[in-house]
Amino acid sequence: MESASPQRQALIDQLQLEPHVEGGYFRRTYQSDNRPSLDTEYGSRLRLTSIYYLLTDDSPIGHWHLNRSDILHFFHLGRPITYYLLDASGNLSTQVMGPDPSLGHQLQLLVPGGTWKASCLTSSEDKAEADYGLISEAVCPGFEFDDMTLGTETQLLQRFPQHAEMIRRFTQ
Repeated sequence: MESASPQRQALIDQLQLEPHVEGGYFRRTYQSDNRPSLDTEYGSRLRLTSIYYLLTDDSPIGHWHLNRSDILHFFHLGRPITYYLLDASGNLSTQVMGPDPSLGHQLQLLVPGGTWKASCLTSSEDKAEADYGLISEAVCPGFEFDDMTLGTETQLLQRFPQHAEMIRRFTQ
């Protein structure tokens, strides 16, 4: 593993991020403890949770995963992050979150619950460009690890064989 750049490591330290099971780094920044919980078919859930999420050159991929809840993403800093979304019908779409709307970058991105999602730090030949991309996510109903499924290559290829290249690229 390459050593972290000072700015990237400073962000990890200052934001108190830790490795995420799907790839990258994260920290929960908010949970709606001060509000009544929501009753869902999967049990009681917080109304809202939020995290910082960081992809870096040394951990550039958010592997395929599915969340039950809707997730609203907000771009903050660094290089663009490309999202690959697979809906229940097998339609694949691509969105780029980044700092420049004139280049088609999204500053916010909604991923509805039940959508498979993978992400990667957009590559860059510019050595002066940041070696990370930082976003936040707001999740409603609030995130619980029980509500997330990490995709396996076998499972996803069986369901979406038409997207074999993307599935293989972003599964662990």
